[in-house]
Amino acid sequence: MANSAAIGIFDSGIGGLSVARAVRELLPNESLIYVADSGHAPYGEKTDDYIYQRMDHITQHLTASGVKAIVVACNTATTAAIAKLRAQYPLPIIGVEPGVKPAVLASKSGVVGVLATPRTLLTPAFATLTQRYAGQAKVILQPCPQLVPLIEALAFNSDNIRALLKSYIQPLLAQGADTLVLGCTHYNFVADSIAEIAGPDVSIIRTEMAVAKELQRRLTEADLLNTKNNGAGKATDIFYTSGNIDSFNTQLQYLWGSAVAAQQKW
Repeated sequence: MANSAAIGIFDSGIGGLSVARAVRELLPNESLIYVADSGHAPYGEKTDDYIYQRMDHITQHLTASGVKAIVVACNTATTAAIAKLRAQYPLPIIGVEPGVKPAVLASKSGVVGVLATPRTLLTPAFATLTQRYAGQAKVILQPCPQLVPLIEALAFNSDNIRALLKSYIQPLLAQGADTLVLGCTHYNFVADSIAEIAGPDVSIIRTEMAVAKELQRRLTEADLLNTKNNGAGKATDIFYTSGNIDSFNTQLQYLWGSAVAAQQKW
């Protein structure tokens, strides 16, 4: 496989764009193909089997497009079915795992709060993750059921979203949490508001750059890292959605920061 082949990245919506931005920053020579599976969102309301069917469907198309690696830029999808996906496909597949380990290491109070979708918190994979560090810190799980739709609507600074964030964060602070884990890639887009509400003494753990670094490590290990600019002198970014094309293009213009346009597919 050519080192110049693209990297596939997918999520149920726009949350994975935060991961794609980190990949673009760390690996400027790599071409990206991003898929927002908005027509089948939210994944949090779906079964593991349904989520895997969508993951498999998207991965089939991405591999047919010749990608050299895939990033599952969705916490729910990662915890629900990434092991099954890896067993099915031989190329590097990188997932998104809530940063519980760095949060436990960073916490001085020994109390860590995890903000995530209800679906992510209910998966056996997440239970295993939290149990792994149960002896080192108290890990408090905070489901945030109404946050993703507002983020998808780009209502980052609305009164509604700030009220929701306060209702999710304050109970964690009241129990002594001094470190908060963002357990959904969508939440990266409201990380500044979360930090402001939590206060200067609370650490916020994000994982998008850690995912980008793991991708870099896996590509280097497989001798697939593109260390040169593509033939045209510039890496490319291609975007697809299974949902409403106009809505996704509005989201892209706001979040990607350049004049890009998506295609409807899958």
